Amino acid sequence: MDSTKITTDVDSLRSEIRDKSVRVIDVRREDDYKQDHIPTAVNLPLAHLLSDDSPERVLKLVNSMGIDDETPVVVYDDTFGALASRVAWTLEYLGHSNVTLLETTYSNWKSIGLESDSVIPEIRNKEHSLKLQPDILATSDYLESAKTRDDVILIDNRERLNFLEQHIPGAISLPYRTLATTDKILRSKDDMKRLLENRGVTGDSEIITYCGSVGTLSGLAYYALKSVGLPNAKLYVRSFKEWKNLQKPTEKQEDASYWDLSAE
Repeated sequence: MDSTKITTDVDSLRSEIRDKSVRVIDVRREDDYKQDHIPTAVNLPLAHLLSDDSPERVLKLVNSMGIDDETPVVVYDDTFGALASRVAWTLEYLGHSNVTLLETTYSNWKSIGLESDSVIPEIRNKEHSLKLQPDILATSDYLESAKTRDDVILIDNRERLNFLEQHIPGAISLPYRTLATTDKILRSKDDMKRLLENRGVTGDSEIITYCGSVGTLSGLAYYALKSVGLPNAKLYVRSFKEWKNLQKPTEKQEDASYWDLSAE
């Protein structure tokens, strides 16, 4: 697999489904999935994953979805890619390299008239190995020591108002809404590069993303960074909620223009 490939386009997914060469994961709620979904998709609601995302349990889920080390996986949601990103990242953390995000949301898939059905596929269990990738995970302890280093950039992907109110010291604001276009979950590579460069996010720095609580918005940002070839990205999965609960230091933007909520 092309390691820079972050998203799968609609036409590619349709032909992979026809060739039966892909496992599609729908991370929406079970009720929504049962109503209709992309043909052959299996359901893994994000809440179900997050109820216990220990590697051992995730491995069982992956096996039960018929995914082995070689299975290409495409994940989609109806939440601008954020929930799908969190699931894709979890598979990557487990050691599954061949995982991409569908380039668009399920609503958009339907609105352009593409096929869906309500058939729940029968899946044979597979055996996936466990090769954890700690390099893409940031813990609170790691972040505390890393954020003082010159070669580390910390990105807050929450709404700008939340950032202005309170954030981890040294973080820069990159609201998740700025990452997408009207019909795609991520901007084009050139466009994304420009956005990131405007924020001073470039080069060989280690970049750590975080958001409010479970790493969804920052999961999308993690893939945004990868989409422009920034290799050294980590996700602070437990995000700002844990940071505050641990009573770690935060800062407020004292002289912020609260009306400056521009996307660019």
